Amino acid sequence: MSAIPISPVAEPWRLPSRGRVAMLALITGESAIFTIFVVAYIFYIGKSLTGPTPLQVLDIPWFNTICLLSSSVSILIAERQIERGKMRGFMMWWALTIALGMIFIGGTAVEWHKLIYVDGLTIRTNLFGTTFYSLVGLHATHVVVGLIGLSLILIFTLTGHVKEQHSERIQVFALYWHFVDAVWVVVFTVVYIVGR
Repeated sequence: MSAIPISPVAEPWRLPSRGRVAMLALITGESAIFTIFVVAYIFYIGKSLTGPTPLQVLDIPWFNTICLLSSSVSILIAERQIERGKMRGFMMWWALTIALGMIFIGGTAVEWHKLIYVDGLTIRTNLFGTTFYSLVGLHATHVVVGLIGLSLILIFTLTGHVKEQHSERIQVFALYWHFVDAVWVVVFTVVYIVGR
């Protein structure tokens, strides 16, 4: 008599968390906005009638880029730490993520200071200035919003309001930060590699 194979019991399907769905909806909407700005930047590459041109004034921000992309690694480690209940490790990696994001914003501020006061490139100088500040400024705004959120979460953690049971909410917020980092890869490639 042959044995009847027993099929594994499938887990019942559950709705995804509302927070995750909401964050993915936000990211989808923001992706559409960034797509419009990126397409506009690409469309206007080389169409400025006056200088300065990207090749004349843009330096490739390698250090800033490394810092921002590294922050995706540090926030991922922070997510794993809170999931395992290691709150001290979570706070350390979360704080490192904030520090790396602040270095990126500081580097952007230094770059813009040089472009405006040394090179004379403003948002009104030419098409390049308009599209550059619009696209890079849109991204920088998203980084600042992310840093505010990261900082608030760190404050709530330090005051004991964030605990291991909040790990899914932390992961949902981290999706936003990963999105900001992924968008930078596109912006960096279009502005500093293709657009030069």
